[in-house]
Amino acid sequence: MENETTNNSVIEIEELYKSFGDNHVLRGFTFTLQEGENVAVLGKSGSGKSVLIKCIIGLIPIDQGNLIVLGKSIPDLKRKELDLIRKDVGFLFQGAALYDSMSVKENLEFPLRRHRENRSGISLHKKIEEALDSVGLLHTLHLMPSELSGGMKKRVALARTLILRPKIILYDEPTGGLDPITGKEISHLINNVQSLYKASAVIITHDLACAKITTNRIVILSNGINYTEGTYDKLKQSTDPVVEEFFEEIAA
Repeated sequence: MENETTNNSVIEIEELYKSFGDNHVLRGFTFTLQEGENVAVLGKSGSGKSVLIKCIIGLIPIDQGNLIVLGKSIPDLKRKELDLIRKDVGFLFQGAALYDSMSVKENLEFPLRRHRENRSGISLHKKIEEALDSVGLLHTLHLMPSELSGGMKKRVALARTLILRPKIILYDEPTGGLDPITGKEISHLINNVQSLYKASAVIITHDLACAKITTNRIVILSNGINYTEGTYDKLKQSTDPVVEEFFEEIAA
């Protein structure tokens, strides 16, 4: 991926620490996301990737460090202020997290009804149709989640994330549990979303193919820190034993 980016940062993380008892997950993680940029965070299981993005959105409080999202210090925000930031930060959960008792249409209506001020100008139905059309699933409007394949559920979940037009999207294993062909389709869809909506993204993934297709940069999270970062090609050619081992394990 070779999208152009700006020099405006939308996420700034400096010396971030997070522990759960004696389990020190993040140990001084530092990272910056620029406007219009897609960055993948790769790491072994249990390395703290999902903890990181939950800290970014304020779902998990940090222990120490600086965490700035869209110009606001997340640890310093009150509940209402945090809710305002969350409208601009979409979160695509690993398991899609659709409401099983709601149709696709009702799933997409939910965030719009919760944030009523976002309904001005364009009707609910029009926004829902536009979001579904952007992921190629307009025909699923009246289907239930149980009638959708795994890949379709991911697409609907992405449409629900996009419906509030977020400035940042956090993807938690977007291709997890999918076959390689469907995973590739989702990866290209992430690129299309970035091109269409100009949103920045942090992509947590174990899928090296997804990282290669979707991102401007790859960050390797190891031992709780930003161990190294660079383009896919740069990291693939690295002679650092930690990087080599990581790429071998992911590709295996």
